[in-house]
Amino acid sequence: MLKMNLFCLLSCLLLLGTITKPVTAQQADQPAAAVELVAATKPAATKPAATRQVDPQAALVEKVKIKIAKLGVGAKAKATIRLKHGTKTKGYIAQAGEDGFVIRDRKTDAPTTIRYADVAKVEENRGHSTARNIAIGVGIGVGALLLAIAISIAHLD
Repeated sequence: MLKMNLFCLLSCLLLLGTITKPVTAQQADQPAAAVELVAATKPAATKPAATRQVDPQAALVEKVKIKIAKLGVGAKAKATIRLKHGTKTKGYIAQAGEDGFVIRDRKTDAPTTIRYADVAKVEENRGHSTARNIAIGVGIGVGALLLAIAISIAHLD
C-alpha cells in the first residue's frame, strides 16, 4: 500500500512539474505583448526611415508617457520615479495629463506634480518579487509532500 501511495504521489509531482510554467517565463511574455500593443497603436510614419530625424528627448518623453499610461491611475498604480536631477519619488500615480502627472507619496499622501521631460526612469512596484513567489511555491510544494508522506505512513497499518 505504501509503495502504491508513494508511486501516485511521485507521478502527480512529475505531472505538475511538466505542466506548470515557471514564473520567470510568465513575466517574460508580458513585455513582448506590451511592445506589440504600443507598435499597433502608433501610426505609421509617412517619411522613409533615412530622412526622419529622431529627437532623443522626445523619444524619452514618449517612453515615459507610455510607461505611466501602462501603470494606470489610482492607489494600485505604484511606481518609483527617478528624476534627471537625481531625486527619487515613491508613491502612486494619482493623475496623468498631457504634459505631466501627479504622484502621491506613499506615506504622507502629499501630491507632487512631475513633468514628463524631467523624468529619467520609471520603475513599477507591483507587489511580490519573483524570488518571493518562487519561495512561496517551493514552500507549498514541500508542505504538500510532507503531508502526503505523513498520510502514507499513517495508513501503513
